[in-house]
Amino acid sequence: MTPRPALVPELLVSDTAASLRFWCGLCGFTVLYDRPEEGFACIERDGARVMLDRRDAGRDWVAAPLEKPFGRGINLEIAVADLAPLLAALEAAGWPLFLEAEEKRYRVGAAFARVRQFIVQDPDGYLLRFSQRLA
Repeated sequence: MTPRPALVPELLVSDTAASLRFWCGLCGFTVLYDRPEEGFACIERDGARVMLDRRDAGRDWVAAPLEKPFGRGINLEIAVADLAPLLAALEAAGWPLFLEAEEKRYRVGAAFARVRQFIVQDPDGYLLRFSQRLA
């Protein structure tokens, strides 16, 4: 197992199997470990780690009523080496993009970083922003 990241978001999901089909099947994550009896899976792609936890399967830490789309007000940036395979997989599956692929320049301190990025929603509405660093 790879070293544990300092921050790992745990996302409540409606259907763990559907989430795994999206995250692993389309977005290239792999299951590090799971507890199917609890509707739980820890997944990873190139050092980016996320835990998926089926709501109402056990202990849920919910601060307010939960309704779709989940994760309002947050997007998870996931760094990848190449967007092309992800975009091809999502297009082949007919999965819509929330934000089409674009090139963007961000100020980082006194310098600038250029990225190519797009945003897609998972089955529960979480926004995933896949980002490829450009030279």
